[in-house]
Amino acid sequence: MNAPLFPSVSLLRKAVLAAGLSAALVSAAPAVAQDSPAPAGTITMQGRGAVSVAPDMAVISASVVTTGKSTADVLAENSAAIAKVIEAVKANGIEAKDIQTKGFGIYPRYDHSKNSSSQPDIAGYEVRNGVEVKIRDLAKLGGLLTLVVESGANSVDSIRFEVSNADEILDEARKKAVEDARHKAGIFATAAGVDLGTIADITETGTEMPRPYMMRAEGMMMAKSADVPIEAGEETISANVTIRWTLK
Repeated sequence: MNAPLFPSVSLLRKAVLAAGLSAALVSAAPAVAQDSPAPAGTITMQGRGAVSVAPDMAVISASVVTTGKSTADVLAENSAAIAKVIEAVKANGIEAKDIQTKGFGIYPRYDHSKNSSSQPDIAGYEVRNGVEVKIRDLAKLGGLLTLVVESGANSVDSIRFEVSNADEILDEARKKAVEDARHKAGIFATAAGVDLGTIADITETGTEMPRPYMMRAEGMMMAKSADVPIEAGEETISANVTIRWTLK
């Protein structure tokens, strides 16, 4: 039996509908593409802000080191010596809240003179008792350094300078860091012919606070001397930030 020369009406109808649907999809595709915004570029810049300020406080770390044969005798001698140091510091106008015990310890001292592989004998004991003194008036610093030695401290371990409003100064440095990053980002954006948009993210990448000035001296070198000359100078507090902007 021969096939009909013309397709049935139902088949023609289905073909027309399929062609129309395909044309509609093709014509709609460019419109969707035009409605989607192009991805915005970004620029990332680092900034640093620093503020220099004169310290207004200092902390002295001093110790009394005592040696002897008997732990009881050495401890008693050391305790009397450190008590004398603390009493002298308080008499010089330092409040109890600014005095703190640091680094107390009792250590054996060994005799290594014997040429033997056996455990060396204990020749005696060393007692170390330290005290930290916060000085809120820097004019007293040199005199107090001499005072703690003359009172019995035989080791001055460190001096560190501090800024009483360090948090406020750090906030100023953070603002400067943001301004620095924005300034540099603006230069690059202008050179590239674009404008800065909104901030996409901002990260603090580090801060720097005043570091202790380490000083170590034996008491006998400082005893009965004039007030120790000390210059506080300036401390630098800084902050670093990384900021990413979108571009218009």
